[in-house]
Amino acid sequence: MLIRAGLVALTLTGLATTAQAQNNTAAGALIGGATGAIIGGAVTGRAGGAAVGAVLGGATGAILGAQSEQPPQPYYVWGQDGRCYLQNPNGAVTRVSRSNCQ
Repeated sequence: MLIRAGLVALTLTGLATTAQAQNNTAAGALIGGATGAIIGGAVTGRAGGAAVGAVLGGATGAILGAQSEQPPQPYYVWGQDGRCYLQNPNGAVTRVSRSNCQ
């Protein structure tokens, strides 16, 4: 039983690598769930431990995957001319009020 659960978990982990580029939340849940099932099953030696490990690992993986999807924030910089500029994540630079840089 434990060997079958391990093989299923390894199969799911292999599938998650293709999904990772598309959605980090789903990939995190798959990888976390598979890892949690393996560890939970190995520690307890029972299917109940594998199930609890899969649920906890999946939830944790989904949370961590969602955190990594945050877009980069724009930031303000002082220019060499003494003016304040907004540096956008896409590389565009816009002159803004000096109060933003203080």
